[in-house]
Amino acid sequence: MAAALECALREAVAALEPGGESVVAAALGTVRAALAAADTAALGEQERALFGTFLRRLVWAPREARPEGVWQSCFLEGPPGLALCVLLETLSAPGPSIHRREVVEVLEQFLRKGRVAALLWEVCQQPAQPGAPELQEALLSRVACLPDHVSNQLQGKSPPVFFPQSYFPLLGGAVIEVLQKISDSLRGGLDCSISFVSHVLGKVCVHGRQKEILSVLVPHLTELTQADCIWQRICWRLVECVPERWMEAVLLGFVQRAPGADVLSRLLGNLVVKNKKAQFVLTQKVLLLQYGHKTAVLQNLLGYLSLDPLRRPLLIQVLQELLETWGSSSAVKHSPAEQQHYISKAILICLSHLKESDIESCRQELLTSMMEGVKCHLDSNLPCVRRLGMVVAESISLKINTEGPVLKFQYEEDDETRELKSLLVQTTPCCAVPSLPDEEEAEKAAGQPSVSDGDKKPQTAAPVAPAEESDAELDSDDDLIPYDMSEDKELTAKAPLYLRDCIEVLTGCEDVDKWEATVKALEGLIRRNPAAAREVSVELAKILLHLEEKTCMEGFAALRQRAQVAVLTTDPIPVAQYLTSQFYSLNYSLRQRVDILDVLVLAAQELSCPKSHGDTKPSVAPKPGIQLLPGSDSSKDWRSIVDERIKSKTRRIARGQAQVEPAASPNEFNSIAGHFFFPLIQHFDRPLTTFDLLGEDHFVLGRLVHTLAILMYLAVNTVAVTAMGKALLEFVWTLRFHTDCYVRQGLLSCVSSLLLSVPAERLLEDMTEELLEAQSWLGDVVEKDPDGDCRRLALQNLLLLENLKKKLQIGPS
Repeated sequence: MAAALECALREAVAALEPGGESVVAAALGTVRAALAAADTAALGEQERALFGTFLRRLVWAPREARPEGVWQSCFLEGPPGLALCVLLETLSAPGPSIHRREVVEVLEQFLRKGRVAALLWEVCQQPAQPGAPELQEALLSRVACLPDHVSNQLQGKSPPVFFPQSYFPLLGGAVIEVLQKISDSLRGGLDCSISFVSHVLGKVCVHGRQKEILSVLVPHLTELTQADCIWQRICWRLVECVPERWMEAVLLGFVQRAPGADVLSRLLGNLVVKNKKAQFVLTQKVLLLQYGHKTAVLQNLLGYLSLDPLRRPLLIQVLQELLETWGSSSAVKHSPAEQQHYISKAILICLSHLKESDIESCRQELLTSMMEGVKCHLDSNLPCVRRLGMVVAESISLKINTEGPVLKFQYEEDDETRELKSLLVQTTPCCAVPSLPDEEEAEKAAGQPSVSDGDKKPQTAAPVAPAEESDAELDSDDDLIPYDMSEDKELTAKAPLYLRDCIEVLTGCEDVDKWEATVKALEGLIRRNPAAAREVSVELAKILLHLEEKTCMEGFAALRQRAQVAVLTTDPIPVAQYLTSQFYSLNYSLRQRVDILDVLVLAAQELSCPKSHGDTKPSVAPKPGIQLLPGSDSSKDWRSIVDERIKSKTRRIARGQAQVEPAASPNEFNSIAGHFFFPLIQHFDRPLTTFDLLGEDHFVLGRLVHTLAILMYLAVNTVAVTAMGKALLEFVWTLRFHTDCYVRQGLLSCVSSLLLSVPAERLLEDMTEELLEAQSWLGDVVEKDPDGDCRRLALQNLLLLENLKKKLQIGPS
């Protein structure tokens, strides 16, 4: 048969030389008959070379030598690999547009008639030959990148079948068809290779088309491997034969699109144990080096590791490495909050898959990691990071102390913490037992020490006994008539009327009610009697700074803070000098130092805002009205006539309050901004015995930096703003490489405040070199800082600097 095909090909090549159409048609018919009788997969190298020559002559033959419908069949019925290569070569060769359109039409028929599956199956059947690797590499590039080849030649005017969203699902269907033939061959005792299909899958995935091809492959393979061990082995072999350079893309595609860990286990088998590249990707890269995957990906991956005894040691290893990263102070400081949240989710999912035997084998390691990790997280300045540490520590404690006391922190629950806690109690699909009878399910549920059972106990036990007791009490007390206490009034202590009396109560009074009344009335007394407040302002500031809560008084911290702000705004300079001097003094708690910063900020905001003098009560907003804009001199006459006419014809039931423009008042912060700012920035680098801003007390340093940024912003248009800007820029430059992201955010906010507050002329004349150095630093922050907020603030500052450059260019002209 091969000899007959060879003879027919030689005659057809000769007929394609200048000749009649009837001779060509007959020769092509002979070739098609020989193709139908021969096995194209078993053709030798000589026959393939001759068939390639025939196809190239045929595609470039004159139109009259190519009978319609016949010459296309030679491409669709011959060896598919050769046909695809010749068609793509012809498409890329220079030629008339009509000829190119014909080639595209043949290519489109090639795809629609399933010739891609025939091509894959042909390569799988071919035995190893001397030139096979080179031929397979050429075919691999053409099959995996066919949309790109066609689009490059047609300049984006490709038919819809060559769009990636159409072609790659079609290629996925061809892969399933070939895998079905491989399954049939294996069941029939015949050998065939699957490596070429694996290479196609790897190359498509590494080019970023996992979604298109695996959206077809994964559902079919999920169904086919459910109860068929041969199909499972085929699927395992399909992934195992993917080259290492493409393995990561394929594995990520399967993990992302598998509907569950049990399905992923069927599709991958023990690949993670056999293949070092797969083990690195699944146990290191996805978990520790990346953090953009969804929770379902982590559940699939870690559930896959837990479902087989050979893979469970990897689960324990992964948990230990995750806890090591979670408990590293360097990782907590330098990694973004999103990555820490991702690692926390992975830890909780690992804990949910641990068995009692696993916990016994690593209980001490879990305890040690928990203690180290919770300390690192609680030292962080970011509330979200501290909350992550609390949730994970509680979860670890719950797992390792099933019978004893567990850790319990106080924090405000939100959607994030509820999601994290839900990951700890999830169950794997293989553990679900839906077919148990109702009674057995109830008994089993009653015997499980789950969280939901503990929640249900007080709900079911509470309403029974108290109801009977309450009925008995009502029966025995029917004869007693309660007293009428509706008009009774609660006796309240009278607040002092003078500030010196307030000082006596706050420092030495033992009457708790009078003390509470004094705290509540203190702010109002200070604001109503500013002259008296100035006489004892520093003494009051000292008392309030050291004042501690004697009772469980609601809103005590806010009342004390408002009183401090009132004292500071009433007598700013001496009180500000006292508070700023105490910030760097010995024997103060971190809470008191933070209170000083908060009071300075609130007072500066109040002093910098215009306000009406005299009445301290909030003014009632006037009713909305229509105000006529002032017109020109020529319009006064007619406007007055119109107004008088409107008044005479308008009936007014009540006259509203006249709208009065608020009187302009000076900015009281203008002359005293330096008293708030400069003492805070002077001694930050001098460590004390109990206070080290550049060491362990970086939380207070972060608050100090943010305070300076706010004070700088409020000092706009003040006399000292330029000097403040210079000092602040030196301060920022000293701390610009601080390891804590909260401090770096504050430093970048300082730069923003400086650029917004200091006049552009002063910036460009007095701080040109410093700003150029700062610009280089900001560029590094945008590119390299791990914290997203820092990158955003740095980019904002670069835009502000760019605006300053434009002003510098426009200025001389």
